[in-house]
Amino acid sequence: MKAEDLRQKTPDELVDQLRDLKKEALNLRFQKASGQLENTARVRDVRRDVARVKTIIGQKAAS
Repeated sequence: MKAEDLRQKTPDELVDQLRDLKKEALNLRFQKASGQLENTARVRDVRRDVARVKTIIGQKAAS
């Protein structure tokens, strides 16, 4: 997910995106705990995407 794409979204869309990413992160944690997680790099990617979305939400709120 690119920051450029996120900046084009509305704040409501960003909040929805954040909610979806957090749900995915939760599911990945459960998969990791049960040993079913195949793509371990996805955990890192989702965590970084959450941070990216939060940053852009903060930037939009500040301006």
